[in-house]
Amino acid sequence: MFHKNIKLIITAIIVGIAVWQFSEGEIGNGIALILLSLIFVFLYFRNEFILLAFFKLRKQDMAGTQKWLSYIKKPEAALTTKQQGYFNYLHGIIYSQTNLTQAEKFFKRALKLGLSMDHDIAMAKLSLAGISMQKRRKREATTLLQEAKKLDKRGMLKEQIKMMQRQMKKI
Repeated sequence: MFHKNIKLIITAIIVGIAVWQFSEGEIGNGIALILLSLIFVFLYFRNEFILLAFFKLRKQDMAGTQKWLSYIKKPEAALTTKQQGYFNYLHGIIYSQTNLTQAEKFFKRALKLGLSMDHDIAMAKLSLAGISMQKRRKREATTLLQEAKKLDKRGMLKEQIKMMQRQMKKI
């Protein structure tokens, strides 16, 4: 909705007004304004459109996910580096169902920019392993699968990894 720097400016203005309210003796107003400014700080680190796209993705609504991601114009300027990583990660998931070459580009770019959670990195590497396997690059798929297995500490992708290893033996 707002550019990342505008969010910081709005936060500074709200905190300034909160300090003024504290100096006037209006403690309740000051506290409410500080809490309001925390929303903008949160949205600086977590882009609202990416959050909404993740909600649509959880419902398996790829068109809705694409719609929310399309609201982000010029992601290099509007998003932090990690947010750009998730922007590309979501695009990779969307394109993995239709265009594998495009999905591979998005997943590689997402890993290069960085993802903050290990299971997201594992999922990206697992998807890249699947794409490599379909393109008959067995060695690359094996290394990506092993890296995904190391990153999957909670065992969330255990079944998918085993299934891909069985498929790789058939190749």
